[in-house]
Parts: sequence; C-alpha cells; structure tokens
Amino acid sequence: MLFDLLIKSGTLVSHAGTGVADIGMRGGRIVAIGNLDSDRAANVVDATGLHILPGLIDTQVHFREPGMEQAEDLESGTRGAVLGGITGLFEMPNTKPLTTTPAAIADKLRRAESRAWCDHAFYIGATAENAADLAEWERTPGCCGVKVFMGASTGDLLVPDDETLTRVLASGSRRVAIHSEDNARLDERKDFRGDNVANHPVWRDVESALKSTRRLLAIAEEAQRRVHVLHVTTAEEMALLADHKDLVTVEVTPQHLTLSAPECYEELGSRAQMNPPIREARHREALWAGLRQGVVDVIGSDHAPHPLEAKSKPYPNSPSGMTGVQTTVPLMLDHVAAGRLSLDHLVDLMAASPARIFGLVGKGRVALGYDADLTIVDLAAKREITRDWIASKAGWSPFEGRTVLGWPVMTVIRGQIVMRDGELGKTPTGRPLRFLELEAA
Repeated sequence: MLFDLLIKSGTLVSHAGTGVADIGMRGGRIVAIGNLDSDRAANVVDATGLHILPGLIDTQVHFREPGMEQAEDLESGTRGAVLGGITGLFEMPNTKPLTTTPAAIADKLRRAESRAWCDHAFYIGATAENAADLAEWERTPGCCGVKVFMGASTGDLLVPDDETLTRVLASGSRRVAIHSEDNARLDERKDFRGDNVANHPVWRDVESALKSTRRLLAIAEEAQRRVHVLHVTTAEEMALLADHKDLVTVEVTPQHLTLSAPECYEELGSRAQMNPPIREARHREALWAGLRQGVVDVIGSDHAPHPLEAKSKPYPNSPSGMTGVQTTVPLMLDHVAAGRLSLDHLVDLMAASPARIFGLVGKGRVALGYDADLTIVDLAAKREITRDWIASKAGWSPFEGRTVLGWPVMTVIRGQIVMRDGELGKTPTGRPLRFLELEAA
C-alpha cells in the first residue's frame, strides 16, 4: 500500500481516545491509522509534538458573495478559513440577491468552483414566498438546509410572524437553522438605541431573544421539526433550551464566549456590534455553563464582515457583524489552555456534532474510510492575532492584539495540505459538502 500522504507521530484526538498515531491517506481518504512505515508514503509529515484533530467545521459564515464583495467573497472567506484551521463550512443566504432558490444555490456553487479553499455548502433562505417550496428546494445539491431570520439583521431576509414560520417548519424534514430575535419587539424598541453603541444590547434586549425562542419552540414542537438555534446569547434562553433538546440543537459563538458588555463597547466601539449582541458577563458565564452541561452542541463563528469604513459610521448607522472564521480555532484553543473546556470537547463541538446534526457524509471523524480532513494544532504555540494575518477583505478582527495559547499549523482537506505554517497550497481545491439526507433522496 502506498500512501499519498502520511502524518507521522502526532498526538491524535479521536473517537478512540488521545494518543500518538500515524495517519495514512490515499485518494482523499484515511486508509490506515497506527504505526505506519514511512517508506510506503509519497509525502511524509513529522507531526511530533503536535495534536491532530478531525477537520474542524464552521457551520455559520457570511461570505457576502454575490452583491457585497467589497466586504468578502468566497475566495477570501475560505482562504481565511483554512488559515484558521477550518476544513468545511456552511455559508448563509443573506446575499444580494438573496439565496432563496435552487438557481441561487447553483450560482454560488459555480462561483465557489476553483475558488473555494475548503469544502462548503450553502443555506437556502426562507421567505413567505418560497415556504411551500422548501420541502423540495432544501434537497438541492450543495444545500446544507433552510435558514430563518425571525429578527431583522444584515440584508432583507425575514420571517417575522408565526403564520409564516409555521408554514416554513411544516414544509420539509431537514434541520432548520434559526436566527431568533422577535422582530416586532425590535421595532418597538428602536428608540432605545440612541447614538451610543453600548445601547445595542439595551435595544436588542434579553426579552427580544427569549420571546422569539419561546415562539419558535412552540411551533417546532407542534410541527415536530428539528431546529438549530444560532448564536444563543442569554442565560434565560439557555435554561429554556435545556428543556427542549429532543428537537433543538444549540450554537454559541467565540465572540459571546470571550467578550462581555459594557467593556467590549468601551474598547471596540461598533467593532463589537453584532446581532444578537454581546451582553453582560452573567450571560457569558451562562453560555459557558450551558456548554459544560451539554446544552450547547456547536461552536460557529458567525463570520459577518463589514469594511471598517462602514463599521465606523455613527451608531445606529453602523452595520452589525464582525470577522471570525479565521480566529475561532485560536480563540477556542486558548480557552482550552485556560481550562474552560477540554480538547476532546472542542472536537465534539466543531467536528463530531456538526457531522451528526447535519448528516455530513465522510466528515467529523478520523476513521478509516472517512475523508482525510485534519486540523493540526500546536497547543504550545503562543501567538498574537494581528491585522496583517487576517485574510478577510474587511481587513480587521475584534481580537487584534490578543495573545492566545494554541494555534492551527496545518489544514489538510481530502488528503491535500492546503495550509502549512501559515502558507497556503498552490490552488484552491474545495468541493461541495455531501449530506446523508440528499444522497438518500
């Protein structure tokens, strides 16, 4: 047996535990794990002292293409992903035009071909107009599922009322991703914004999120539809969601686990502005408690870039959103180093759980027959997050100047090294992700 690539002597974190192992890859898949002979490999990488993780997946990014390429596009966004140790991702539908039809999904797939550095799939956005078609359209090749905005955010996608949400959840079977904020309450509270970005969590308050999530849970239970609640931010929601885990999975972001109000607004101004907002420390601690107790299933970056010129507009005219796909793994490794979660748990949140929840084919494990996707990290590397490292066209990160312990040093996708020590491979080779529910159709 000849391996295309052999990773030698790294510490493998897998379903079988943690220990030193070699990984042999051929034809894009893992074909051997154990003590393997270097003479049988075309390319050998010595990973001594490094930890080998299953390829990590970011299930919430906004890459702005088509229509807002001045902020990001599929090439720059996926380039940042692989520099940050991400091997696969799900991209959101609030582009211009909106991604609300199979034709729009197909257009994104064409745009990604030969330009995307990592594997990828695209959400289809739910609207009142396409609700009846979603059962068919959610099975479009390259589609990771349906996305619902219950509260207004960047772009024009919105399902604000219970009647439309009921129609959306009644049409189809795949898990639906939800941005849960009550739009009517947001409209009622616009006067709370003033001209100070520190008022962002006052306007988009706890009740705006909690009221929406209560509505969502009632409708999901009635429809018996699986839902995935994105970027949960409140202690109150975390307690509520713990009682509905039969149908509901939960995401939190590194931003909400790392930053807190009011300090983040004092330090970063509108660069800390996102939807739902960064809240007070009690909420951050509740998110960590939910993560430790297993209520949280997934870490997603909610990478949502805007140029600094736009972010510098006076609040509330500044747009919400920040970069994140490239900094998620370093930030979470730093939390591992601080003892806030284990490396095994991080692997579950960013590899095994995304694969299980969304039915990914061949992803999420280091196992024979699986795609040869690896995120290789140096837990001893102490690095500063700098602006010149950020690949996003937006050109900035809210975590600039932060020193972290733990860093991604190699990204392997289907047996190809696409990033090594901060250097990219020759050409982008990302492909559409595959899903069990599509292949069974």
